[in-house]
Parts: sequence; structure tokens; C-alpha cells
Amino acid sequence: MALLRLVLNVVWLFVAGFWLAVGYALAGVICYILVVTIPFGVASFRMANYALWPFGRELVRRPGAGGGSTAGNVIWIVVAGWWLVLEHIVTAIGLAVTIIGIPMAWASLKMIPVALAPFGNEIVPSGSRRSPWGI
Repeated sequence: MALLRLVLNVVWLFVAGFWLAVGYALAGVICYILVVTIPFGVASFRMANYALWPFGRELVRRPGAGGGSTAGNVIWIVVAGWWLVLEHIVTAIGLAVTIIGIPMAWASLKMIPVALAPFGNEIVPSGSRRSPWGI
């Protein structure tokens, strides 16, 4: 299973991951330039890391995430989230053209929730469930 994840991640990196990560990194750089939006930049770089190596990791809701995360996500959607979602959809369509690309297309679609709501969520290894109390 680990070998399959490694192969999928390496193929993903060359066919889509690099360019998706560049999109997230560009959003992060813009957020850092605007200074007030540095927390958005941090989230964007975290998502760029996920876009480079998605297989074997998943998005889970962080315990204790509240209204601040929701407000941040709303601002994020308006500023950058919508065009990152479009990037994932276009990438998925391009990848789904071939049978070999279908798992890659699914990975791109799997990242849409991350592109829409980076705050209040965290990326963890697949299969590791966190306790609501952080234990």
C-alpha cells in the first residue's frame, strides 16, 4: 500500500501537483505582501504542501475550531478560494481524459474542500483519527 501511494504521489507531482502547488504558493505570496493577510498566506503554503503530495493524507476538522475559522474561510473563499477550486476542477477534467489519470482526477477533486475552507481543518495521515480532545 505504501508503495502504491509513493508511485501515485510521484506521478501526481509531475502531472498536476507541481502546478497546483504553484497556484497555492502564488496566493500565499500575495497574502504575505498584503501583510494583514499573512494568516491566509500561512494556510496557502500549508495547502501547497498538500497539493504536492496528497496520497496518504486527508483533511479532518480540527477540534475546537469556531467562529474565527468560519469568518476566515468566508474571506478566503471571496479572495482566493474560488479560483483555486476552478484550478482543481480544470485539472481534474484534464486528468480524467485517460483511464490512468482517473485516480489523479479524484485526488484533485478531493482537494476542493481544502481550497474552500483552509481554516479549522488540518491535514493528517490517512487513517489517523484524532480525538476531539486532542489526545
